[in-house]
Amino acid sequence: MHISILILTLTGSLAAALALGYVTQRLRLSPIIGYLLAGLIVGPYTPGFVADRALATEFAEIGIILLMFGVGLHFHLKDLLAVRNIALVGALTQSAVATLLGALAGRAFDWSWSASIVFGLALSVASTVMLTRVLVDNNDLQTRTGRIAIGWLVVEDIFTVIVLVLLPALFASSEGQGPSLVQVVALTIGKLALLVLFAFVVGGWVIPRILNGVSATQSRELFTLAVLVIALGIAVGSAMAFGVSMALGAFLAGMIVGQSEFSFRAASDALPMRDAFAVLFFVSVGMLFDPASLMNSPSLLLATLAIVLVGKPVAAFLIAVLLGYGSRIAIGVAMALAQIGEFSLILMTVGDELQIFSSDAGNLIIAASIISLTLNPLLYRSVGRIEAALARSPRIWRFLNRKANGAEVVEDSGATSAYRAVVVGYGPIGQTVARLLQEGGLEPVVIDTNLETTRRVRTQGQHVVYGDATKAEVLEAAGIRNAVALIVSGPSSEQAAEIIRVARSLNFSVRVLSRSNYLTETAIMRTAGADAVFSGEGEVALAMTEYILGVLGATPEQMDRERQRVREEVFRISGG
Repeated sequence: MHISILILTLTGSLAAALALGYVTQRLRLSPIIGYLLAGLIVGPYTPGFVADRALATEFAEIGIILLMFGVGLHFHLKDLLAVRNIALVGALTQSAVATLLGALAGRAFDWSWSASIVFGLALSVASTVMLTRVLVDNNDLQTRTGRIAIGWLVVEDIFTVIVLVLLPALFASSEGQGPSLVQVVALTIGKLALLVLFAFVVGGWVIPRILNGVSATQSRELFTLAVLVIALGIAVGSAMAFGVSMALGAFLAGMIVGQSEFSFRAASDALPMRDAFAVLFFVSVGMLFDPASLMNSPSLLLATLAIVLVGKPVAAFLIAVLLGYGSRIAIGVAMALAQIGEFSLILMTVGDELQIFSSDAGNLIIAASIISLTLNPLLYRSVGRIEAALARSPRIWRFLNRKANGAEVVEDSGATSAYRAVVVGYGPIGQTVARLLQEGGLEPVVIDTNLETTRRVRTQGQHVVYGDATKAEVLEAAGIRNAVALIVSGPSSEQAAEIIRVARSLNFSVRVLSRSNYLTETAIMRTAGADAVFSGEGEVALAMTEYILGVLGATPEQMDRERQRVREEVFRISGG
């Protein structure tokens, strides 16, 4: 039986990515490392099965589009504005320093200026995936350090998007293939401005209406398809109509959807497809990796690692200290940014397509990505020890913190002003529970998959998230990590059990109360991690027992005794 190269490439690449991604995840490393190594295994530089890189590259282009769509989807201008001073100055200055160091390293080994500069740019931007994971693993995502690091990286991402837009045009101009450099830059900026204007004026009006109509069908498949069509359609349309990169169009599409009420549902329902294609992107990059060639220039590899692991962190640390932030925040931001990842690999891919630099540069970037992503969690966990070492030298510590005020040195815990409880489902039970929680001083955050319901709740002044609560992104958007309680009142028993399992993985200490329709379902939810399960059948049995005993004239003691007996029998029957 004939099996096509497409199927072999897809199956072999994903199987290798699954195996090595699982291993790296179990080792508490970034799965990106596993995906890159999977590319090495199915690539031409190792024995055995060799995938078709041309086909893998086609899939990788979709992966880049969906990766950029995801970046835009999670971009929040208010988060950037909150730390705009250090984020703007810090990110741009550090990017310039890293680019300069990379360019000087390239020139020292007789590379062209264009190759050296693109190489430096690739070393200047950190991995969003890795940064977020490290902050979450260390409970620092909502601290001041976490917010500054995220804002810093957002600026780096925007800067890199602009580079991706300008690079093809600038390189064509430098090769004498068209107008002058000034004309190229002016024309590209003009096209970019028109695209942004068109995207936010026309797209900002059309896209929410498309998603609103599709959402009204209550079909998850159609909603997922609509989001994918929007991401791919705007990306392709941007390239065809405005002559800019598809990556920028996808980024803008993500921003538009991210600013609408569909943002969390789009992230949870549609972006698993992004993850699959993103894996193929990393695998296709790994197929370019030739470890043997690194031995031809070990000094350049050491210089590359020094830029990523020493040059960038030192620059970030000094910038944060000079801007008046405490040494602990400066160390945390520096360690979090001491790595490179997906954006560096995208820049490397563009550089390879434009034939700007040789394969040696690509090998160095891939190697630096693998090594820095491996070391980054360890580096970040050393923040406390480094700060303690500085504190043992009071003169140095005072010098580094001389401009910092108390608000900058002491980080907040990210806690809200009120205790938070997440309520899944806003039917009659959810409404009653939310009202009682509010009256009791708790802040209810409602999650519901009915768009009209979420709009009504929002107009009532309550916090609400539109999306599927079985998805971690939706629960996180509702604040499950800081919640004291989770009340599951609406979904089916299977959905409720999955919600409970996901919530437990995000916040092990949260108290979970769940509702079931039937007694047989209570065991499923308790196994998933519910602290208490309230069954409709059980409550009906209790209510009927109380009514009959009241008619028969039972005493309060008799009613309490029978009520307890019914509860024991109900739980025994249900297996609870």
